[in-house]
Amino acid sequence: MGVWEDARIGGIDLRPWGKFDRGESAVYSLLFHLLDVAAVAGAVWDWYLARGQRRLIADGLGVSVAEARCLVMFIAGLHDLGKLSAFQQQEAIAWARVGDELRADTQDWQRVPHERASMHVALHLLAEAGWAVDSSDSPGVRVAQILGGHHGRFLQLDLHGAAAASRVQVTLGGPAWQELRRRYFALVRHLTGATAVPAQVSAPAAVLIAGVGVIADRLVSQRHYWLPKALAPAFAAGKHFEQAVQDAPALLDQSGLPRVLLPQVPFARAHRGLQAPNDLQAALIEQLTAAVGEKGPGIVVLTDATGGGKTVGGLEAARIFNTGGETAGVAWLLPTTATADAAYDELESYVAAHHPGHAPVSLVYSHSHVNSAYSDHRLLAHEPSTSDAFWADSPEGTPDPGERPEERVTVPDGWLRGWDRALLAQFTVATHDQALMGVLPIRFSALRLLALSGRTVIVDEVHAMSPFMQQMLGRLLHWLGVLGSPVVLLSATLPERTSRELVRSYLAGAGHPHSKTAGLNCSPGYPGWLFAAARDASLTRIDPTAADAHAKRSRRTAEIRLHPVRHPSCTDPDGAPAREGRMERITDEISPVIQDGGCAAVVCATMADAQDTYTHLRTLDWPGGPDGQLLLLHARIPGHEREAVTRLIRNALGRLGRRPRRLVIVTTSLLDMSLDIDVDVMVSDLAALHTLLQRLGRLHRFAPLWADHDRRPGWLHGTPRLHVLQPTDHQGQTLIPPAWRTLEYPFLTHATAELLARRPGRTTTLRLPDDVAHLVETVHGEADELAHAYPGLQRRHAAYQARRRTEEHHSELPLIPGWQHILSLSDLHRQHLHARDAATRLGVLPRRLLPVHHTAAGLALDAAGTHLLPEKKPTTAQTRTILQHTLPVPAAWVAERHNSHRVPQAWRQHALLADLVLLPHRPDTADEPVRFGRHTLRLDPLLGLVHRAD
Repeated sequence: MGVWEDARIGGIDLRPWGKFDRGESAVYSLLFHLLDVAAVAGAVWDWYLARGQRRLIADGLGVSVAEARCLVMFIAGLHDLGKLSAFQQQEAIAWARVGDELRADTQDWQRVPHERASMHVALHLLAEAGWAVDSSDSPGVRVAQILGGHHGRFLQLDLHGAAAASRVQVTLGGPAWQELRRRYFALVRHLTGATAVPAQVSAPAAVLIAGVGVIADRLVSQRHYWLPKALAPAFAAGKHFEQAVQDAPALLDQSGLPRVLLPQVPFARAHRGLQAPNDLQAALIEQLTAAVGEKGPGIVVLTDATGGGKTVGGLEAARIFNTGGETAGVAWLLPTTATADAAYDELESYVAAHHPGHAPVSLVYSHSHVNSAYSDHRLLAHEPSTSDAFWADSPEGTPDPGERPEERVTVPDGWLRGWDRALLAQFTVATHDQALMGVLPIRFSALRLLALSGRTVIVDEVHAMSPFMQQMLGRLLHWLGVLGSPVVLLSATLPERTSRELVRSYLAGAGHPHSKTAGLNCSPGYPGWLFAAARDASLTRIDPTAADAHAKRSRRTAEIRLHPVRHPSCTDPDGAPAREGRMERITDEISPVIQDGGCAAVVCATMADAQDTYTHLRTLDWPGGPDGQLLLLHARIPGHEREAVTRLIRNALGRLGRRPRRLVIVTTSLLDMSLDIDVDVMVSDLAALHTLLQRLGRLHRFAPLWADHDRRPGWLHGTPRLHVLQPTDHQGQTLIPPAWRTLEYPFLTHATAELLARRPGRTTTLRLPDDVAHLVETVHGEADELAHAYPGLQRRHAAYQARRRTEEHHSELPLIPGWQHILSLSDLHRQHLHARDAATRLGVLPRRLLPVHHTAAGLALDAAGTHLLPEKKPTTAQTRTILQHTLPVPAAWVAERHNSHRVPQAWRQHALLADLVLLPHRPDTADEPVRFGRHTLRLDPLLGLVHRAD
């Protein structure tokens, strides 16, 4: 029989199964599942892939776009062909339905993972169809590896070993099974129209094809999709495929995947009331529009002072890149969860301002559920909210629809909330780590690369990346270059060397080797921007006139004053003269705010310093008491409390906030990048220069916008000044406290102190933004001149350079190779790395801690026992509330835990809750810390988590 007959009623055996539901005892035909995936792959091609992605796949196959679509459907449809093997015996009920002839033809077959079986059987069927299979990069071999990789890892294919025809025939069933696989193969090819035989399959195209197949397989594997079809099946393969093709667009639409093209709207509406672009943004809009129109996508580097409008510039660059239709959407990457939370609000507002029909905006990091703004309208419609007021067992009932609307066009549907699937949303805010995992040999790294390609990728706060992460970013940019994804790099303090290396990495991926870009001047200027075209590596820079105008308009003067102080960890020898302590200096600078009003921030190096500072400031004489006027914000406050404090600060001190008469914030490095706020007074512990410049950006940040409004306290006059506390010994030499020494490279901290201490009166007067670039290059660039200028820095500088090289080396080891160095697709998974073990930054092994309370009714989230922990599997709402009460701690702090620290049995199979560590408090000993070996932990209602180590 031929394919025409096989497509008709009774034409081909439909009894081998692909899906089985034990609850319903429902069996779903394997052929139908293959055809479902093929049909949905076509819809993914039509509605999800951007035009540039489709063209890249077609070029990578050497065929037309129409032929490429058919081939992608065909390849996706073959993914489970290997289930025509001993796999069929896994379910007795389903196996009993298989025909007698097939059941009898099982001599000597062996159980082989079905993804490997699919790879092996497809190899020979492709060869019979005329595909070349003679080498590791032959098109037939690469397609076979795509099938083998549909569970997330590309497998090694041994052409003359396990994949040899003689071995396959023995291990995967006799002639009847072989013939049925051949007929399934031919039928899928016929129905998808994949008649072309490509002479090549490029590695980038293979990565995208694999990602399309994974999406299609996951969509049709949802129980609600295939079970009704299993209970009321079609009688012919051809008819089933026709129906699957008709159903596919609706399935894609339900998932939230279809491409979103935002309509053009006025600048002021898109950017929350900004009346017009500033000079830098205007130059970017005009010049980049012309350059992209002529040369296509590429990479933009944009540098400007904090608060200068980089975010708006990045979003405008993304709009320009996406206007041509080659890409659609934005992936905005940030260094921390706090910055991602802030950016999520920004991007959601930007997308909503365009009034799209439906444009999901996803928030992607390991515990994005903690952010209550990232709520699910389906969850709200059917389950209580994640906030405490609507805990599942609470009598208060359902949430107030006016406070938490059920329908928002930017809310992702349920399917887009699952792990790596959330990256597929057209508009995404994620941490750097989520994107960097795309160039690590973990499962479904191809899906991450597919998700990041086809839209503009904005990498924010690039300077916050360590050398370890910058090496990974370079490899990611390399892949984005070959995948045709435009990139925007944003930074307030980016050294020229880093800018040059990252731009060249992107251009190398786009086909311009390092040897040809060695002479490129990739400095964007400061403030300024640079565009490097992927097509020809040509450079476009901001018009110098516009750069000068922007600098002039935003120019202001500020000071950094260095104060030598004694840190509490330092004990002066007997007889040493008394000197000012850290708390005394903080008190002097903050007292005017306490007495006469204003808004201030005290930025501490560590959580313990912040807690001690907050405790000390509470003892001062506050009008009306410190409550409500003194806030503590650090990373180890339970998530729901930290989010509430963060939003309060942003609402009070933001650009449009209602500024309170008096507010003092004691915080840590959370302030550096996550809060778009303005304070009148700032005190900071010593830090690396680029960190201090970031903090300086929050001091009188909105002064140009408030020129006509008197929002400063009456007592405040003169130049804005950042007070920096330099910990010293009794001889005046910088002495970094032991707890600070792992926060930053010692050279950077000491170099910053030396540079600032040499200025007259230990005061550095800055003209912003003019002086920023020079200062950043002095400390964070090559820094050779600085290291030789000051005694004691040379040794630290040499150690710093050695550590940079070591980090870059360790970062390079697990990375997937550049696309030019891939022969076999298995090169992308040379190492077997699990996502939980994938290191995207050095020294970070966090665990989530859940403080709980023993009550008469059982364990609860609060001391009153109103929110008891569920003993059964938690609902979605309960899970989110539990996660909102967690906080991150270093793994070493809770390494020596006991049974009392384990979660309930019913949670131990839950992906988000299984690894939580309980911190139990008893009512009679609530103030006593809980011991984990030499570490003791206690959740204080005012201070957050208090940690001590023996």
